[in-house]
Amino acid sequence: MNYFLKTRLSIRLFHYVLGMFVALAMNPRTPCQFIREQRDCYSQEMIANPNRPTVANPADITQYGVLELEQGWEHAWPAAGVHQTDFPTLLKFGLLCGLEIRWAPTAYLSQSNSAGTERGWGDTWLGPQFLFYKQTAHIPSLALSYAVKIPTANRDKGLGTGRFDHAVTLLASKDFGKTHVDVNATYFLIGRTPVGFLHDWQMNLSVAHPLRGPWGLTTEIYGNTRLDSNTPGFVSSLWALTYNVSPRLVLDGGIDVGLSRDAPNKRVFAGFTFSLINLYRFFGSRSNSPGP
Repeated sequence: MNYFLKTRLSIRLFHYVLGMFVALAMNPRTPCQFIREQRDCYSQEMIANPNRPTVANPADITQYGVLELEQGWEHAWPAAGVHQTDFPTLLKFGLLCGLEIRWAPTAYLSQSNSAGTERGWGDTWLGPQFLFYKQTAHIPSLALSYAVKIPTANRDKGLGTGRFDHAVTLLASKDFGKTHVDVNATYFLIGRTPVGFLHDWQMNLSVAHPLRGPWGLTTEIYGNTRLDSNTPGFVSSLWALTYNVSPRLVLDGGIDVGLSRDAPNKRVFAGFTFSLINLYRFFGSRSNSPGP
């Protein structure tokens, strides 16, 4: 499967999933079928649920019916003489009370080293996240997610491996007063050439706390176990500031710094999370409006 076919596959998958969302929302039976069963899911106000800027994700998912966009810019120095720029995107949809669909393409990726610079489309991740327990006084929110990496990056340019990868994550989130804590444990199956998979684990602990006014501080420590002789384990840290423009829009920016010898050197980033629209409310109100 060449680069162009893989790119078309990713776009077709996105169109299929998005079309399913829209068709479900426009179906006049949807309000009867879903709203009755999940009436408590509806919120009067859209409130963003950022997964940015941390590597960890929250267990809590996007609000029911809400389509939410996360867009970022990153510049990284993974090793001496090597630097990389990309624009990661995450589109999330609250399909059910406890089910979120996630589509994460990298529309632009640039890698430079002593041999030159290569640019193109990056890889694409797609999958669901299931929230099976909402936090109580003593127990955190708990969720399970699965994602598959579709190899849309150009392997010949060195922008990707050309192989499918898989990730399964157990997520926990808890509020302690104004402080929010996320803990993730992810098991990766990394496709290798010509066949088979390698595997490793990633562990994340992130803490977010409000500062003055709309400002907030987020910090994280995370690391991966050894994948193979060419990819050793590492530990890294992340520090970021967030700014709540409104309940629907959150800005962020910060730096990621390696802590262990084999960790990527550093990465700077900026981005935003924006709740775009509640599709169920939008199409539901249109279907219920009086005709001409």
